Amino acid sequence: MRFIHAADLHLDSPLRGLARYEGAPVERLRTATRGALARLIDLALAEPVDFVLLAGDIYDGDWQDFHTGLFFREQLVRLDRAGIRVFMVQGNHDAQGVISRQLSLPPNVRVFGSRGAETRRLDDLSVAIHGRSFRNRSEDADLVPSYPDPLPGFFNIGLLHTSLSGRPGHDTYAPTTVATLAAKGYDYWALGHVHCRERVLDSPRIVYSGNLQGRHANETGPKGCELVRVEAGRIASEFMPLDLVRWDQMTLDLTGQGGLDALGAAFHEALAPRLPGAGDLLHAVRVTLTGCTDLYGSEAAHPGTLEAAIRAAAQDVAAAEVWIEQVRLDLTPPLDRDRIAQRQDAVGELVRLVDALRADPAALAALAQTEVGGLLSALPPEVAGEEVPRLDCAADLLDLLRDAEATVLARLAAAGART
Repeated sequence: MRFIHAADLHLDSPLRGLARYEGAPVERLRTATRGALARLIDLALAEPVDFVLLAGDIYDGDWQDFHTGLFFREQLVRLDRAGIRVFMVQGNHDAQGVISRQLSLPPNVRVFGSRGAETRRLDDLSVAIHGRSFRNRSEDADLVPSYPDPLPGFFNIGLLHTSLSGRPGHDTYAPTTVATLAAKGYDYWALGHVHCRERVLDSPRIVYSGNLQGRHANETGPKGCELVRVEAGRIASEFMPLDLVRWDQMTLDLTGQGGLDALGAAFHEALAPRLPGAGDLLHAVRVTLTGCTDLYGSEAAHPGTLEAAIRAAAQDVAAAEVWIEQVRLDLTPPLDRDRIAQRQDAVGELVRLVDALRADPAALAALAQTEVGGLLSALPPEVAGEEVPRLDCAADLLDLLRDAEATVLARLAAAGART
């Protein structure tokens, strides 16, 4: 027996804010969730599997129109024509109380109801699949106690959308414990909701398949499904990557580096191990530059220099298609602050002022609110994302202060050179 366990397709998940990134492959990113689903169906047909399990969050919320639902239905029809059955539950994003539009699904599909847990028997395979959908998005009850007892002599599968006892970055829905799942007596728990693949327990097998396609820079690494084989009660599973866009984050330590050519070489060296087997993937990469380097001065004198250097280096990658989603700077200048603070000129006065503000968080917060508070509060929601500094965050204020100091020092140095 072979089956596929997948979850969290989030079809047509909205991609907010990408339009502000010049050169962003918006259309390719927008259609990635559909492409990953099509690859899932291709895999099911190629094996071929006996059935497919979908553990919730097929959609990302109510549809804007019927195109999302029609695309999903079209893919299920492909399985129907091959005689492959599909069993699915609805999660917090596609709960019955969230999706208002409806389409009849092909006859090979069984959607578990939300009023109580149900069992679907596959007598030809001696398999029993138990599941329950969310009625509303905010499902805060443990659903597992309502699941039926395992059927004797059958391979019992539980299909559940849950946060378990909590996972970082995921809201708490249908909370339960590993012990509660194990005590149910099922052979396999096919879980959804958590977007990172995780084998929670081997016996019984409890698995998060993760989502099919990463949707932003915090959903990194390969994404796909579990291909499960069962023979004489023994379970063997294999992760199958299905993503078309692979998000990645890398940090480059530039300590001691002083040239843009070295920056490009460091980027290529860090990227190379991530590219083998890339195939036709688009690699979407967020780069953070750290360390104490003279390049800080180059950036302060000409903002955007380091980002342009990284983007240029990405253009030179021949082994794969690479798009730089963002370049973040966490650099420090190689300054002897104690010595500079003794100077009786504008440079020394600046360093003394910055040191005083660092030692007085209240004064720094007041200054920031006066100088940039109105500007930041006026930013529209589509621009005010996570990269915009928060004036109630001490770390963000120190970053602003450090950047301001570097910019002024660079301009003072340039003015001194001209004179």
